[in-house]
Amino acid sequence: MAEHHAITGEVVIKEGDEGDSLYVVGSGTLTCSKVFKGQTTPTVLKKYQPGEAFGELALLYNAPRAATITSDGEAVLYALDR
Repeated sequence: MAEHHAITGEVVIKEGDEGDSLYVVGSGTLTCSKVFKGQTTPTVLKKYQPGEAFGELALLYNAPRAATITSDGEAVLYALDR
């Protein structure tokens, strides 16, 4: 796993992009949001805390990113690539 230091406001993954990594939150918090069909503004779905993981759908199903994950502040992530 590779360590990644995210800065405040950094978009770690963007909805619709191709994904090749799963991320585990080591420290900090991140916000998960998604723009639903017929809407123009994103809806907040979840706040990720240390110990949680995201990005697994891209690895399991070779599908585009389903949501956008943005760092709320400085965060340490551990990335596992395909």
